[in-house]
Amino acid sequence: MTRVALAGRTDELFGVKDENLRAIEEILKVRIKNDGVDLVIDGPEAGQRQAQSVLTQLTSMMAKGYGLGGGDVRLAATLISENEGADLKDFLTKAIVRSGKKTIVPRSFNQRRYLEQILGSDMVFGVGPAGTGKTYLAVAQAVSYLLSKSVARIILARPAVEAGEKLGFLPGDLQQKVDPYLRPLYDALYDMMEFEKVERLIARHVIEVAPIAFMRGRTLSDAFVIIDEAQNTTPEQMKMVLTRIGFGSKVVVNGDITQIDLPQGRTSGLVDAIQVLSGVEGIGFSYFDQRDVVRHKLVQSVIKAYESRGPVNAPGSAGNGSSNGGAS
Repeated sequence: MTRVALAGRTDELFGVKDENLRAIEEILKVRIKNDGVDLVIDGPEAGQRQAQSVLTQLTSMMAKGYGLGGGDVRLAATLISENEGADLKDFLTKAIVRSGKKTIVPRSFNQRRYLEQILGSDMVFGVGPAGTGKTYLAVAQAVSYLLSKSVARIILARPAVEAGEKLGFLPGDLQQKVDPYLRPLYDALYDMMEFEKVERLIARHVIEVAPIAFMRGRTLSDAFVIIDEAQNTTPEQMKMVLTRIGFGSKVVVNGDITQIDLPQGRTSGLVDAIQVLSGVEGIGFSYFDQRDVVRHKLVQSVIKAYESRGPVNAPGSAGNGSSNGGAS
């Protein structure tokens, strides 16, 4: 058993109905009891060490004025479970991105590596499941670059692939038909900047949100370009977009190669690009998994369950997923 001395704002550290202690127990596979003087940690030796590190580091930070945010304790336990030597102060207080009305801190080691690659490379691929922050972090970095005048504009693009619905049956003109496919990109922008400012920048074409098909024939200089849902591009579309990049630009390509909505038999442009470009110097690749999910904790369990089941088109499974769906 390991003992950790109690000090300072224990109610904040423990959380409502000790929910923070329960989170540490769940993630590190230990049991924590409060004997009135100390916290007593019981369980596997590694778990005891990790739980002690989480509690002592957070207590020290709080003693110096740090206010725990929602999910900080769960994040801290996850980080320490991945790397016992992690410096929680560095992770929780060192903002990597200051983006408009938001200060963005990476929530996992892979997220941090992804942001560092964006800073250090002009082309980065972010590959992993939903909820791992690929699009959100890329938009945050793009807004940060725009506000610091490191780029002159932001271009957000994604393929308008029909996943069970037909564009022709949607109401409105072409722009109105494709807008629903681009909504996640708008949502991320509105989270970073005031609504009115985003609308002004879009009206002035400083920020452009458009289907990938609109990129053909252009040269994108002094721009931060984000290609979202890239698993639903074709190899031809991917090559077209990547060769649009001009001087002073950065491009981030994101996608989840387990959720490909292309017609059966079509090759994913993202899968193809990973194979073709993996050895090219100057291009960064960041890979995410369920540990990086920052949505509801059940999302991690859902992703893990689907990964265990295997590709949706495997023998005996339901669905009509693409033959590329299980690529890795």
